[in-house]
Amino acid sequence: MSNKKTMQNFFIVIAFFGMVPSLACGQTSDLLIARKANPLLLEIDFRVHHTLERNNLFWNTKVDDYVQFAPAIAAYTMKICKVESSNNVLNMTIMYGISNLLAGSITSVTKKAVGRERPDLSNHLSFPSGHTQTAFVAAEFLHQEFKNESVWISVGGYAAASFVGIARIFNNKHWVSDVVVGAGIGILTTKVVYWVYPRIKQSQRSKERSSFALIIPEYSNGYVGVTFSARL
Repeated sequence: MSNKKTMQNFFIVIAFFGMVPSLACGQTSDLLIARKANPLLLEIDFRVHHTLERNNLFWNTKVDDYVQFAPAIAAYTMKICKVESSNNVLNMTIMYGISNLLAGSITSVTKKAVGRERPDLSNHLSFPSGHTQTAFVAAEFLHQEFKNESVWISVGGYAAASFVGIARIFNNKHWVSDVVVGAGIGILTTKVVYWVYPRIKQSQRSKERSSFALIIPEYSNGYVGVTFSARL
């Protein structure tokens, strides 16, 4: 990857996380200030919710609780079936785990810091959507591992993740902006992990190759000794 491309990805990540506090103000106590800060975003939030409520289109399903893991399950199933992936099972599991830990931490901290009320008024942990974040971590994980096999694998993973986001809105658990930001957190954190982790591994291998110590026992003419050789 070129330095220019690397810097572009870096600034995209910085811009996204810099945008989160601005998006988060959408359901704070001062709704008038929030409307001035994010008029388009809030307009979409309330128009979609009002349309679903007015037409009695809300769902009552828990299928999204399970579909959020579908892309990751698909990734491991294909690995078991010997479909070529970008990494071995150990490394893909490590990166998937780190991605979930990082994205989940960001989501959890943001939920508590923002305190946005859910559209169904059940609590103040609406922003951002944890289900959507988990689903898009899994979808990006699937994409990173099998993007060289078929574009349709990635399409399927992102379709499943998108369904989870839509289901959270139709289940009256989240506003549209909750879902959008949750998806962004899931995608970007996984991309960052898949960019950073291989470079750390490569750096470690380079250090291992560049320095070593070797001790060889010797016996000659009735004398026992050792030869020590090192490269630092």
